Amino acid sequence: MTRKMIFSLCVFIFSLSVAAFSQVTPVTVAYVNTTELLNALPEKEQATQQLTALSESYKKELEVIQNDYNKKYSDYITYQSNLAENIKLRRMQELTELEKHMQEFMQLAQRDIEEQEKVLLQPLKQKITDAIRIVGIEQNFTVIYDLANPGIAFLAPSAVNANPYVRQKLGIR
Repeated sequence: MTRKMIFSLCVFIFSLSVAAFSQVTPVTVAYVNTTELLNALPEKEQATQQLTALSESYKKELEVIQNDYNKKYSDYITYQSNLAENIKLRRMQELTELEKHMQEFMQLAQRDIEEQEKVLLQPLKQKITDAIRIVGIEQNFTVIYDLANPGIAFLAPSAVNANPYVRQKLGIR
């Protein structure tokens, strides 16, 4: 009798474990390329044009400053032999200040362009992130990897490319 009970108990436990194991959700791995998605957004082109225009305006202003510096430097070199020592020192100081001004201007321009890039691109990146999250939920993906992230060392051939789903969610063809 005890053998039948033990056998029945083993069969029961085995059937429970098989039932529990069969209900496990399969792991579905997908991937996207956020760089490709970002470049495909029409808003990215507008942001790029704005950044290019800002960069060009800084470039033109820097040319004005450089031309002013070059003119003053050329004048200094040309007339230095005829100038009094105090005037030479004042002009050298002026040239040094112009050099410092150019350096500060270039640093300011670089910071401003970087800040504008963040301001213009962050909403686009957030839009992509939101679309990826929605696609992951809708398509029941376990995980979605970003190929633009260099941390991925292996991509299984069975992985699903989620870019088409995200493109559709973003309204990109």
